[in-house]
Amino acid sequence: MKIIDLVCSEGKTGFYFDDQKAIKAGAKHDGLFYLGDPQLEGFTAIRQAGESISVMLILEDGQVAYGDCAAVQYSGAGGRDPLFLAKDFIPVIENDIKPLLVGRDLDSFKSLAEEFDHLEVNGKRLHTAIRYGITQAILDAVAKTKKVTMAEVVKEEYNTGVEIQRIPIFTQSGDDRYTNADKMIIKSADVLPHGLFNSVEEKLGTKGEKLLAYVEWLRDRVNQYKTTEDYNPIFHIDVYGTIGDAFDNDTKVMADYLQTLEEAAKPYALRIEGPMDVGSREGQIKAMADLRNELDSRGINVELVADEWCNTLEDVKAFTDNNAGHMIQIKTPDLGGVNNTIEAILYCNEKGLGSYVGGTCNETSRSAEVCCNIAVACGATQALAKPGMGVDEGYMLINNEMNRVVALANRNKAK
Repeated sequence: MKIIDLVCSEGKTGFYFDDQKAIKAGAKHDGLFYLGDPQLEGFTAIRQAGESISVMLILEDGQVAYGDCAAVQYSGAGGRDPLFLAKDFIPVIENDIKPLLVGRDLDSFKSLAEEFDHLEVNGKRLHTAIRYGITQAILDAVAKTKKVTMAEVVKEEYNTGVEIQRIPIFTQSGDDRYTNADKMIIKSADVLPHGLFNSVEEKLGTKGEKLLAYVEWLRDRVNQYKTTEDYNPIFHIDVYGTIGDAFDNDTKVMADYLQTLEEAAKPYALRIEGPMDVGSREGQIKAMADLRNELDSRGINVELVADEWCNTLEDVKAFTDNNAGHMIQIKTPDLGGVNNTIEAILYCNEKGLGSYVGGTCNETSRSAEVCCNIAVACGATQALAKPGMGVDEGYMLINNEMNRVVALANRNKAK
C-alpha cells in the first residue's frame, strides 16, 4: 500500500497556549483571561486558543489515515520549540514533507517514523509538534494497510511481549480539584486527581498544611462516595516543585513531610509528581535520586514521579538510569515522533521504573487515541486522560479507545 496524497486541515486543541514567562512574571487573572502583554515570541495574548494541524494521508485504496500535530500548553518556554500556529506550519508540511511522503510504501511504521522524526529541513529538525503528528499518521496508515489496530502494529514491530489489555488511567483536575475529584470518583478513575498544586502560599501552604488537608479530604471523599467496596484508586498529585520550595530542598525534611502525606492518604497509595525543581537537569536527577533513596531507606511508601527537566527521550533515559524517581512522566508532544514515546516506555519498563504516558491538556482527541494505543501496546504503567481539564471528556476518550483496542485485538487474536 502506498501513500498517494497528503492533506492538512487546521484544528483547535482541548486547552490553551499560555505564555509561561508572562505568568511567572505575575500576570493577573480576569476570569479565564490573563491581563497584560505577552512576553514570549509569537504570542498575541498571554493566553490564546491552542491550535493543531490534522495531517491526513490518502492511501491507494481510498482509506484516510491521520494524526494531529499538537504542542504543549507552555509552548516556547523551558527550551521547547516555538509557539505552534497552524498558519505558520501548514506550509512547511505541504512544501517540505508532502513530496517526501507521497509515493512511499507502508510496510513498516518504525523505519518510516524514524526517518521523518530525524528529518532535517534547511539544516534543522522539524518542530516537535510536526514530528508528533506526522508519525501518528504513519502509524495509523500502517495499521489501516494491515487491517489491525495501531496497538497491534506497535506490539509486532517493537516485539513488546505484552498482552494488549487495559492499563490504569490517570485523570487530571486542574485547579478545580474538588468538583473534578468528585467526577473521578463517580467514574471510578484508577489514578487521581493531579491537583495542580503549583503555588506554595495559595495551594500547598508554607508548611505543606493545605496539601495535607486536601489529601485528608480526598481520602474521606473516596471512602464516602466510592461506588464499590473494592475501588482502590492511587492518589497521584502534581506539586510543580513546591514541596522543595517550602522546605528549602532539604531531602530529609521533604521525606518527613511525604511520610505525613503517606499516613494521611491511607489506605490509598500515594504518588507525588515533581516534588522539587532545582533548576537544571543534572541537579534535578541528583535531587530526585537522593529523595528516592531517602524514602526507600526509611520505608516510606510514596512514589516519586519525575516531571521537571525530563522532556526528551534522552532525558527519560538519563532519569531512568539514575533511579531519579519511581516513575517517569513521558511527555509525548515534547518527545516529537511517537516512535520516541514507544522507546521511552520500553526503556522504563526494562529498567524497572514506572512508565507514565502523559502529555498535555493542550492536545486533541486524535493524539490522545494514538497515545492510548501505544501505551496499551507497550504495557505502560498508566496513561493520562487527555486532552482538556474537564475530566469527563478526556476520561471518556481514553477509556473508550482502550476498550475498543482491547476488543478488536482479542477478535484478531482469535481468528
